[in-house]
Amino acid sequence: MRAFVDRDACIGCEACVGMCPEVFSMDDESISVPMEGEIAGDILESAKEAMDSCPVAAITIE
Repeated sequence: MRAFVDRDACIGCEACVGMCPEVFSMDDESISVPMEGEIAGDILESAKEAMDSCPVAAITIE
């Protein structure tokens, strides 16, 4: 599974980075950026929690 962030929806609150820094980081525009490639199984649950915690539903995991 991979994480995706809707750059137009992201408000830069950093909740995803706080919950799952292995997958999410912030770029120089204060927008969340997901890691490239597949999410490792041992951090997938944490990534899904970050997705569920996004206040503007900017994150999808597929």
